[in-house]
Order: sequence, then C-alpha cells, then structure tokens
Amino acid sequence: MSVAQPAADSITLTLPDGSVRTYAVGTTAAQVAESIAKSLAKAAVAVKLDGVLADLSLPITQSAKIEIVKREDAAALELIRHDCAHVLAEAVQTLFPGTQVTIGPVIENGFFYDFARNEPFTTQDFAAIEKEMHRIVERGAAFTREVWPRDKAIEFFRNKGENYKVELIQDLPVGEEIKIYKQGEWLDLCRGPHMPTTRHVGKAFKLLKVAGAYWRGDSSKAMLTRIYGTAWHNEKDLADYLHQLEEAEKRDHRKLGKEMSLFHLQEEAQGSVFWHPKGYIIYNQLEAYIRRRLNDAGYVEVKTPQLMNSKFWEASGHWDKYRENMFVVPDVVPNTEPGAKIFKEEPKHFMALKPMNCPAHVQIFNQGIKSYRDLPIRMAEFGCCHRNEAHGALHGLMRVRQFTQDDAHIFCREDQIESESLAFCNLLRAMYADLGFNDLTVKLALRPDKRVGSEESWDYAENALRKALDAAGLDYADAPGDGAFYGPKLEFHIRDAIGRSWTCGTLQLDPNLPERLGASYIGEDGQKHRPLMLHRAILGSLERFIGIMIENYAGKLPLWLAPVQCVVATITSEADAYARTVHAALKAAGLRAELDLRNEKINYKVRDHSVQKVPVLFVVGAREAEQSTVAIRRLGSDAQEIVGHEQAVADLTQAARAPY
Repeated sequence: MSVAQPAADSITLTLPDGSVRTYAVGTTAAQVAESIAKSLAKAAVAVKLDGVLADLSLPITQSAKIEIVKREDAAALELIRHDCAHVLAEAVQTLFPGTQVTIGPVIENGFFYDFARNEPFTTQDFAAIEKEMHRIVERGAAFTREVWPRDKAIEFFRNKGENYKVELIQDLPVGEEIKIYKQGEWLDLCRGPHMPTTRHVGKAFKLLKVAGAYWRGDSSKAMLTRIYGTAWHNEKDLADYLHQLEEAEKRDHRKLGKEMSLFHLQEEAQGSVFWHPKGYIIYNQLEAYIRRRLNDAGYVEVKTPQLMNSKFWEASGHWDKYRENMFVVPDVVPNTEPGAKIFKEEPKHFMALKPMNCPAHVQIFNQGIKSYRDLPIRMAEFGCCHRNEAHGALHGLMRVRQFTQDDAHIFCREDQIESESLAFCNLLRAMYADLGFNDLTVKLALRPDKRVGSEESWDYAENALRKALDAAGLDYADAPGDGAFYGPKLEFHIRDAIGRSWTCGTLQLDPNLPERLGASYIGEDGQKHRPLMLHRAILGSLERFIGIMIENYAGKLPLWLAPVQCVVATITSEADAYARTVHAALKAAGLRAELDLRNEKINYKVRDHSVQKVPVLFVVGAREAEQSTVAIRRLGSDAQEIVGHEQAVADLTQAARAPY
C-alpha cells in the first residue's frame, strides 16, 4: 500500500504528539500555532523545527518536526536572555550616545555584552541602565527580522560609527545572509532567533558585574567593557539565583583558602598552586583515600615522565588538536657562544610537558608481550599535567595550568567493556557518596565534527557505553558533538549544597589511541589484537575538586579531611599542664590536634578557631583539669558537652575515621 505524498506546494509538520498536519509552503509557525489553538498562539514565543529554535514569523519551507515554544518552557530561557542582551545594548546606546556595541552572547545563567567606550562602565551605571531596560521592555516593541545586502549593512554601520559591526560583517563567509533584528527604531546585527516583542523579556533580570575584555579575546586588540547580566522566567527564579550567588560569594574557595591559610596563587607562577601545610593535608588525605579505593578495585599505580618527545603527541593526535595549549621546549642543545643565536639551527624536534597521561600509559603497556589473559589492566596515576590555559580563564583552584588528575586507563578486550564500565560507574557513585555528593546526573557525549577513526568504530563505541549505562541503571541524556576527538565519553555531573552543577568524572571509550600508538595483545587465537582503552577519572583535577569541596562545605570540611581536627584551648593558664596532657592524648591517637595556650579570653579563641573552620574545640579550665573532663564545642553550635577526656578522645578518633 503506497503512502500519500504531500503536494509540491505543501509541507507536512509532525507535532510532538506524533500527529501530522499539512500546510502550504511558507506557512509561519505563528499561523501553525493559531491553527492548533488560539491559546497556544497567544502563549507562543518561538518554534523548534527539527529541534532547532527559530522565529515564529519565519516561513516554513520544508517538512519537519515542529514544537511550539511557550515562554514558560525551558527552551525559552535562552531566548529570554538573548533578547535581554539586545535590550541592554539599546539601553546603553540610549543613555550613552557614541558607545559602540560589539557582541552579546547568551552564557550559562545569563548573558553579557561588550561595549567600546572611552570611559569604561562601572556598577555605578547599573541603576540607570536597568531603569531604561525596564522602559524598553514595557514599550513592547516587536522584534522584526530583515536580511540586508552585505554592502548595505557595511555602509549603514560604518556611517553610524559602529566599526566593530563592520568588521564582523566583513569576516562573515561570502554568501552568508546578513540578518538584522529591529526592536522599534533600534537594530542590531544578529543571527537570531528572537521572541515576538521586548515585553516577552519580562521583569526578572539584573545586571551583575563589569569586566574588561579584549576584542575577540586578542590581547593585541582594543580593551572593551563587558557588562554581565542574568535573566529568568520569573522573579522567584531570579531571587533564587541571586541568593545562590550570595551564598557562592560567601563560600568562594579563594576567600576561604586565604582565611584558612590553605593555599595561595601569585603572578610569578600563574595557574600553579602554592599549597600551605594545612591545604596540603587536605590534598594528601584525599589522595590517600583515592589510592585505597583504587587499590581495592584492582588498579595498579604508575608514574610517568613530565616531559616527553613530541612524536608521542603527534602519533596520538594531540599535537594537531592541543598544540597551542601545550608547554613546548625545543629538543636541541642550545648555543652557548657569546652573542650567538640561542640555537645553532632551527629546532626540528620538540619536547612537551604532558597535558594528559594517556600516551605515556600506552608506553608502559607496550613493554613486554601481553596476553588476553592479562586483560583488563587498570593503570592509575596521580599524574601532574600542564595546560597553557589563557590568563583570563584562570580561576583559583578551579582553572589552573598545573594540576594533578586521579587518572587511570583501562586496557581491555571488547567483551570486557560493559563489565569494566559498570564497575567504574559503581566505584564513582560510591566515592561521590563518601565525599558528600549524592545528586548525580550523566551525559553521553557523542561524536564531534572533528574526530579520528571510522564511523563503524564510533558506532560501536557509542553503543557500548549505552549498554554500560543501562546495565548500571543510570539515567542519562545525549550530548551530540561533545565527545573527545578520539571517542565518546560519559560525563558525570555532581550538584553541590547550593545547587550548582560541576562536571568531574569522565569515562571515555577509545578504540583509536591503542592503534595509533601500536598497542597490542596476543588473543586466544594466537594472533595480535588491539586492546580497547577506557580513559577514566572520578574527581578529575584534585585541585579543582578540593576547590569544589571547600565551597560545597563552606570550608567546614568533614572531620576526616579537616586540616586541624581539634584544638585544645585553655580558659586560664592554671589549666595549661592539663591541656598539654589532653593534646598529647589526641596526638597519640593519630588525630591532627593543636594546642592554644594564648593569654586571650576564651570567646576570642572560639571566634578565631571558628574562622579557621576547626570542627571541634576541647575547652579546658581549672574545673575540667580537676575533674579530668573537657568541654566540647563543635563548629557552628553554641552548645557544649562535658565529657571525660579519655572518652572524648576515643569518640573523636572514631568520628575522624576516613569513610574508606
């Protein structure tokens, strides 16, 4: 039985419920919404055609899956922020004539716009700008889309003094449409889409901060002023987000790291951490915990060189993809003759500080002959890596140039992929739970546009990870195009105490690197076979994860991780000798304890140690010394408990045990 085909001048649109409707070519989404229900047409702000957002007014010229987007839908949030950026730009040019607008993209939780002005903006300007933005929103001007000839657009913006817009247009590929969006009399160069009017932006927006930004991120070009803002569906969501920002500021790991004397960073070693004694205790305790977990999970630990010949990175494919982010040195003997060039000849070979550990681990695997019986080999390393991150991207412990990964690579056979991936997922969940993170989401990152390997190998790798996720009982969402250049990956996102999501754990299935670096094992048939390689990390960067933990716990780390677990503080000097006895008992029990015999009031001592986020204080005075007790005060509580000092030490020792 043949299926009827639509007429040449008609299209078929498939609705979310699976029903199919036929419309004339050129019908707009607004007309489609009107044909379905007047209430839908009234609520509509945009459309998705085959999953791609578009204007309601755009003529539809081919058959597609269609979804009408309403303002309250999650998909509309990006449009609210995009439109709000345009409203910001109009407000700025209205209030500050002569200001040039450049680019204003949507970012996570908001948007920004870069402006060129002789006098940079400050937060003092925000009140006036926000007032004008509200006026523009209330005006409710329609967003209208026009396509201009390239020459007309260049001439218009040049005459207006918008030199940055002229440059953007000139850099567009020949033949690409020059789209202009108007909101009343004001207009901007923009790809779109937009909602019907500025009124749809709503009132739930706020300007947040200003920063300097080089034009197109190039330090050799002009410095612009970037204004950041946020926008939400409603004022409750905005209030919740602003509260989150307030909490995040209080929990900022850089602030707490300074107050607690955990670490510092300085210009002379950009992107590298100076760990102080207390901070390094956290680092070592975390590393020791991971090591115990990995040891019991059957991993072997290795250590590989920091500096390796570039041929390994060329063979692996990293050289073409990550060369600009690698620290590279010429692999030649320098010329030491006075006044001579540094090198007698142009370097032909290079050494590179490793940005990741995988090629080095393959070199260890390649030593000696491996049998199918030897697999899987789970090879772990606390590998110190270096990446030449842009200076402007560096951010405390969260974004550094030198970092240590809890890295591992699993060399396995095809029939072991599912079991190894399942074991990894279970290990990851258990470790996150130990560290206080139980809210976990997973994304399956699929093949990117630029990749190595055959389509067949990508099909196999992506399906294998799907099966592993299903076996682990984990819900997940696809992330098309987000995979590594050599294979698909799982991304594990944890949510912290104030609702922020962090990507930490990853599992990447790689059928390509073992082949590129010549790894093989002898199969049951006596022939050589390529192993598959699972790249995996649970915490990711130890530096970054410690930063996340500091912020998650607001510095009040779990007792087993706290740099100082207990302080014995005296009320009076008459208790000094007894305090030393209690302190000695704590140290003998293996606890990290300090003694505070300062000639200060006890309230001062309590406040001081609270700032340092010490979990437990043993307060002792003449009465406690006489009765062999301690008054226990816990961080964040005004209550105190009187306990015999031997029992107090025993209880604290038990409470301070690591979770594994």
